[in-house]
Amino acid sequence: MTGAASGIGLEIADAFARRGARVFLVDIDPEALQRARRSVELAGAECSVEVCNVADESAVQALAERVHAEGGPIDVLVNNAGVFFLGGFQETPIAAWRRLLDINLLGVLHMTRAFLPAMQACAGRRRIVNVASLAGFLPAPNMSAYAASKHAVIGLSEVLAMELAAATCVGEVGVLVVCPGIINTPLAQGPAIGSNISERQLAALRTYYAREGCHPRLVAEGIAERLWSEQPFLFVGPQARPGHLLTRLSRRLARALSIRSARANGYLEPMP
Repeated sequence: MTGAASGIGLEIADAFARRGARVFLVDIDPEALQRARRSVELAGAECSVEVCNVADESAVQALAERVHAEGGPIDVLVNNAGVFFLGGFQETPIAAWRRLLDINLLGVLHMTRAFLPAMQACAGRRRIVNVASLAGFLPAPNMSAYAASKHAVIGLSEVLAMELAAATCVGEVGVLVVCPGIINTPLAQGPAIGSNISERQLAALRTYYAREGCHPRLVAEGIAERLWSEQPFLFVGPQARPGHLLTRLSRRLARALSIRSARANGYLEPMP
């Protein structure tokens, strides 16, 4: 699992460990990764850690070779690594766009391409879990790059699921797309910001997530419990499923309510 050193990723690792899984933790932060390893081992699981930047295709290929050499084909791939940026469309630098797409989208692509062939070649059921976001369906102002990256993950996952369902392979590989709502993770507490975002707005966003956000353990337990179900999507948190249903009923109303919520909670400046 990627992005495994903190937040949702660490909670997923702990949830799998409590259920007896052997886990491979992947993250870019070596010190946090070692702390995560100790947490997982305390739960009684066998654990290996790998420092890897999922945006680096060659590094991911090398990672897959090491993992396969150590443990053979994996049963579950969790693509969780992600970054966030808060800023207006014009105030989001191209470098920020590239970083979010490299990690949030291409990271999923690199990991899946590296691990999928071995998963398909072995008999039995296997799963790819892609952690997207409610923002992929119902975005908010000042989150264009993040929403675009998560929307792309949803699209990639949908097509991949179709192709895997039609494939004639030894292994049966399914795809679960996870769409959390508001989750209080380190991602929301320290985002990179655009020039249009004031300290007051940033503080308001942090307060909003601290007040309304669910604990990341809720996401992890949802994944662990629904991993082998046939449902294609997992919506987590009180905002997630209603928000998704709202977008299907009326995109216009969904946009209006998203703007209203952003203004009410202080991370979109009110109109003069």
